[in-house]
Amino acid sequence: MLRPERTGEAHTRGEAHGPLLTATRRVSEVPEWAYLERELFAVQDKAWRLFADRYTEGDGRLVFRDTLGQGMDGRDGVDDFYEPFFNWPTLYLLGGSADLLTAARRHWRGVTAQLTEMGMLCDGLERGYDWFHQGEGLLLFYGLCLADPQDAELRRLARRFADFYLPGGPNYDPEHRLVRAPHNGSAGPRFGFSDEEAYFPWSLALRPYGLPLDGFDDVTSFDDLAASPERARAYGRAMWDRMGRGDTIVNLAATGLATNAFLLSGEQRYADWVAEYVGAWQERLAGRDVVPDNVGLSGVVGEYLDGRWYGGHYGWSWPHGLSPVGSATVIGATNATLLTGDRGFLDLARNPLDVVLRHAAQRGPDRMGTLGERWEPHLRAMTAERTLMVPQRHNDSGWFDFTVMPGQLPLTLWHFSREQADRDRIEHLRAESHWDWTAVHTQRIKDEAGHEEPWYEFLHGRNPHFPERMLRSALASCAERVEAIENDTVDPAVGPDALDIHHWQHLNPVVTEALLQLTTGSPQVLYNGGLAQLHVRYHDAEARRPGLPQDVAALVSDIRPDHTVVELVNLGSAARSLLVQAGSFAEHRVATVRVDDGPERPVDGPYCRVGLAGNSRIRLTLTMTLRASRAACASPWETA
Repeated sequence: MLRPERTGEAHTRGEAHGPLLTATRRVSEVPEWAYLERELFAVQDKAWRLFADRYTEGDGRLVFRDTLGQGMDGRDGVDDFYEPFFNWPTLYLLGGSADLLTAARRHWRGVTAQLTEMGMLCDGLERGYDWFHQGEGLLLFYGLCLADPQDAELRRLARRFADFYLPGGPNYDPEHRLVRAPHNGSAGPRFGFSDEEAYFPWSLALRPYGLPLDGFDDVTSFDDLAASPERARAYGRAMWDRMGRGDTIVNLAATGLATNAFLLSGEQRYADWVAEYVGAWQERLAGRDVVPDNVGLSGVVGEYLDGRWYGGHYGWSWPHGLSPVGSATVIGATNATLLTGDRGFLDLARNPLDVVLRHAAQRGPDRMGTLGERWEPHLRAMTAERTLMVPQRHNDSGWFDFTVMPGQLPLTLWHFSREQADRDRIEHLRAESHWDWTAVHTQRIKDEAGHEEPWYEFLHGRNPHFPERMLRSALASCAERVEAIENDTVDPAVGPDALDIHHWQHLNPVVTEALLQLTTGSPQVLYNGGLAQLHVRYHDAEARRPGLPQDVAALVSDIRPDHTVVELVNLGSAARSLLVQAGSFAEHRVATVRVDDGPERPVDGPYCRVGLAGNSRIRLTLTMTLRASRAACASPWETA
């Protein structure tokens, strides 16, 4: 078993909060980014209330009069009920209103009760579904745990949820170090893809992604199955046999449950399991060019797929390829590295990115494959005829389904590692891309990401107006959602045909990507189950709560390995005080800090205290060592 190797102690209970740094510069002219940042906090404070009033009941549940479990595969839908609130705790954590945490907690409890009544949850957790979707649904829970780590119920549930996956739990085979089925959860392995008769297709929405399985001479297209119920049943049975049991790579996202439990409890067994399970996937990669996506119940890669390393559920072949594979490997690798300090785990995340880059090609926008929606505005504005695209998927015909590299994957990996090789990968993408990496397009997809490239350019001094452009874009996105809510004619209370269960996701007015990038120096959280890996974060010292104090704006303009630059501005007339914390979990150690152009001062810990007189500003230049201390999810105000 791989064992965590950490020597640092957690900087939490009863520890001093570092040196006191006092702003001495008066604000002669408030920077535009600071005005826009505080405006974004203000408009969202009204927007989330409008959403809650329109779409939720008194106990926090969504207004919905239908039932789940009847459509698609009979197991889908849990994530869709939590997703409309996924980033609400994050907004609170960054400095949103105090009652936003109470509201997010109420909605999480209300939706949990709602889904339990529908029979979709057991012991508070999804009964069994794939981790591409479970990861989405758990973002709200993870966000609450980070925002309110002292909550006893959240701590208890975090351990309960993780225990479903540890040795002794129903999902994990410790002998072969695998999760027993692609669909899994509180009810244990849920073999196959439906509780009813095996059948295909599940939904016509899957038609663009083609066929999941190779090797059927009488089935050459999705429509062949739609036209023949008998053939669809036979194909569905084959899917059950080949894809419906054994481990699949997206199960790596389940390490988020155990990592979250460790951060809240400090129990070593959770870190041990994360290291063991991620290590098992590393061993499956060893000696191969590509990390495989499937493992049979006896621990053999390709056991049910005639030896194919591809073809697992939400793996390389179907439906999305690189997106779920890359996301799961980044999540698993960063979780294991966070808990053990072993940076070798990150090679598991690098493999999918490097493999598809080896097969990349210059292609025109008219040859874009699936999942290309995000890149349409970039490519429409492109003056060149072609740009670099990578294959997302692989089947018996080889690599296919080319699109622009999802920027969040290499950017998230580089942000976590801060290693030159991971930066070189991004620089290669930049050099071979022929669309404008500095442009900020106002577009909103449900994961609320997609602006990684212009942010990266800003951090490297090549996009100086990015903060203002990004904040205006976020304000525009919020305004669009508010207008859509105000003009929404759908009445979800009238019956089952009133709305699609994705309706609320499309109307969530909370936007956090811009605030994460600018105030914390961090990318948006990976949507399929990532934990927030923040470079810096803040605590209001007077209110003793997370987030920037009222009237205070922050801008992180540099996160190079040798120094971090944070600008703080107090736009109000009242004095404010705050803590600057290094890392989501106080895991980074600040060695020194320099105020404005003054001398360096020693810190030797994760915190700096900052005093801001009214209408003042301060620039902090921090030198820090990443993950030098044991990570813990705790409030700096906890007492021993």
